[in-house]
Amino acid sequence: MDPLILSLIQNIKGHVYKLENLKRISLDPKFSNISSNEKGKEFFIENEFYKAVGFRKLHIEVAEFSNKLNILHCVFFPDPLYDIPIFGIDVVKVNDLVSAAIVDLSPSSKCQNSTYDRLLSQIDKSGFSNMREIPKWGNIFSKNVFFASLKDMYEKKAFCTIVDQYLSILIKLSNKTSPDYDQIIIDERINYQKNYCIQQMKNEKTSLVLLKYFEQKWVDEYIKKILFDF
Repeated sequence: MDPLILSLIQNIKGHVYKLENLKRISLDPKFSNISSNEKGKEFFIENEFYKAVGFRKLHIEVAEFSNKLNILHCVFFPDPLYDIPIFGIDVVKVNDLVSAAIVDLSPSSKCQNSTYDRLLSQIDKSGFSNMREIPKWGNIFSKNVFFASLKDMYEKKAFCTIVDQYLSILIKLSNKTSPDYDQIIIDERINYQKNYCIQQMKNEKTSLVLLKYFEQKWVDEYIKKILFDF
């Protein structure tokens, strides 16, 4: 596995294992470990799902295509009973170039706990040479979303540090949060998560990559059931 992605996964799982009542979610085998050794179309995709107190689904996906495109994708969807933001990270690496590295704690309601927003704004995100513009569909992200290309080992290590800090804030916040039972705020959080999924599915790059290796029907099902279901 790519060293940067391996390091990030180890860090992510280290934080996930701190969550209360963590349980593995079973997954249809056709989506859990997928691979092919066909020459010119080699690939593997591995998916893991968990749930815990405060989270309805914690998804970790790692993939490699044609021995050159490496992808890490994680989304942690909170239980709508809890005032917890949506954690998301995506890393796209082609050969030695990390063309995209994004991490965010995205709002899950219009009245989201503002404490995490203040803490995120205090994280040092300087020193990166190629910050990227958020795409038009990215209005789901917070004002503290980090999005950049990473040019060297220094920037890769700095990004790993930022991810660790975002996760630390998320886990501490989730451990201090108690469930709400007001149906109005619960419905609002459900709608925010639905909109998060709808907007993410507007990212055509995801389907364009998958369609090189799978048929349209499979790709549609994978995106709607595995990556962004609600």
